[in-house]
Amino acid sequence: MESATLERPQPQSMDINTLLKNVVAHGASDLHLVSRSEPQIRIDGKLVPLNLAVLDGQKIEEMCYTLITDKQKKQLEEHKEVDFAIDIPNVGRFRGNYYYTFGNELAAAFRIIPTEIPTLDDLNSPAIFKEIIKREKGLILVTGPTGSGKSTTLSALLNEININEHKHIITVEDPVEFIHQNKKSLFSHRNVGEDTKSFSSALKYAMREDPDIILIGEMRDKETIEAALTAAETGHLVFGTLHTNSAVQTINRIVDTFDGSEQLQIRNMLSVSLAAVISQMLLPKKSKGRVAAQEIMINNHAIANLIRENKIHQLYSQMQLNQANTGMQTQTQALAHFVEKNIIRKEDALHVASQPEELKGKIGV
Repeated sequence: MESATLERPQPQSMDINTLLKNVVAHGASDLHLVSRSEPQIRIDGKLVPLNLAVLDGQKIEEMCYTLITDKQKKQLEEHKEVDFAIDIPNVGRFRGNYYYTFGNELAAAFRIIPTEIPTLDDLNSPAIFKEIIKREKGLILVTGPTGSGKSTTLSALLNEININEHKHIITVEDPVEFIHQNKKSLFSHRNVGEDTKSFSSALKYAMREDPDIILIGEMRDKETIEAALTAAETGHLVFGTLHTNSAVQTINRIVDTFDGSEQLQIRNMLSVSLAAVISQMLLPKKSKGRVAAQEIMINNHAIANLIRENKIHQLYSQMQLNQANTGMQTQTQALAHFVEKNIIRKEDALHVASQPEELKGKIGV
């Protein structure tokens, strides 16, 4: 499907606040400012050019520099990119990334962060989500590609805890996205680069900050993954994200991060400390909006044995057994459900399916 230009009157001035207001007004998720193109916004997963003048690097710099501090400007000039989050009064909260193209032309991407944090019910999340967050300890991973709604799912999981439990929740992010207001729980939001030097450093010292729950915005490296596993093993409920597309791929990614001599220990730690893997992707609805198709793996005795014995390839088959009691579901089942309910198109489901032949059998293609 080709992107169509939004036929809207051109604003009197092209300033960054006006452009970000357009994101909100059109129900978009992202704004892109790239030299040699007019501004573009993403609506329901599709890029749509705004009916505005073509930008150049100087214009983008003039607009975007107004939003960042001198420290962030210095970081941008030294490292050629910078991440940040910002609240703009009467507009909204956004995550921003500035980067360079063609060597010296600034470009920018903004993603809107809802200030109203959704509940699990708002997202029509599976009932098992309310059960897994009641655990006192363990590692809950929400995975998927960029733009798959991982942050939104995590925020809803934490919001559910905030509504019902008296917990100290430390979030470590780069940058902090959703800001939770203390309801029953107490939140300590930590921004990598400002409040702590790194994810691994924050996790190391978190043990002295009396947390019940820790959110790790991204498990980027060996040190962070190891610290997360240790925290989960020693009595904390830990939430984290990975850019993986399935439970099997997630377990393999974690294990493969470590040297061969360490992998047995890591599989043993995972078999004990892993609570759940939620792998999701967003698909366009037939109507307006998008829906999250979620594969759910819940750790139990059988899953733990397969991880410990390095039989990762058998996890998918195990997830299909006794689902009424385990709460697990495969990606194929999630996609087939939305097709059968006439929520998504068959071709969209098949386009993203990791097991397309299995899905064809279920949806009658």
